[in-house]
Amino acid sequence: MAKQLLRLMTELSSRKWLSRIMGRFSHSRWSRYLIPTFIRIYQIPAHEAEKEIHDYRSLNEFFSRRLKMGMRPIDETAGAMTSPVDGIITGMGPIHAGSILNVKGQDYTIGDLLANSPRMENYINGYVFVLYLSPTDYHRIHSPVTGKKAESEHLRGKVYPVNDFAMTNIRTVLSRNERLITYIAHEHGEVAVVKVGAMNVSSIRYTDESVTEWRNGDDLAYFEFGSTVVLLTENGTFTPRGDLKTGYKVKMGELLGLLHHPSGKNQ
Repeated sequence: MAKQLLRLMTELSSRKWLSRIMGRFSHSRWSRYLIPTFIRIYQIPAHEAEKEIHDYRSLNEFFSRRLKMGMRPIDETAGAMTSPVDGIITGMGPIHAGSILNVKGQDYTIGDLLANSPRMENYINGYVFVLYLSPTDYHRIHSPVTGKKAESEHLRGKVYPVNDFAMTNIRTVLSRNERLITYIAHEHGEVAVVKVGAMNVSSIRYTDESVTEWRNGDDLAYFEFGSTVVLLTENGTFTPRGDLKTGYKVKMGELLGLLHHPSGKNQ
């Protein structure tokens, strides 16, 4: 009974109007008084922030803060694909004929996640990372590769939370929530960076919409309150780092594995 009630409350909380109200408050100057409490509750390493805490004009501005220079070194291994975010790996592995298996006990399809984009055929036997950002985490999203924007797509959707309960008990949250997808072409192929919105997220924004190419680690986008990034690689173009597993905490810029030509590894 308790689980059914929680599920109902989660369904109701997915309404866009509620998310907009929460978003407006988080942007208001009154919300800045909550920043110290927010830091304390979630044990946020405020010393990493680019500015002093009293310089942030709203809770949202603090939440989407930049970090001081050098806080996240970018792995410089040749062919590196790095983590675009600070987060926990909640799913990873090969994509099997278009299916992403066992993300918090649920299976997803590339077709649903990418809204049946014509590009989805490139990923049906690729590799996937699902990276969850908790309120504690730094919430900017960086380019995981060096490359150019091949396409961008904004998919309207729900704003379900992406916590453990919702991911386990609400059907296919990742492919029902609002998503901003960036396809980035690199020297060995392409990656898809799928930014998934969540409850109380007023929007997912590009840092600069005019930018069309990035170096590995460049600022790409940010969440206005936290969510999940799904990172996809094309068929046969990626070899993961051997020690990574579900539940592992990664930092932005950390090596996830190596990109290579489809015809062979590390060419």
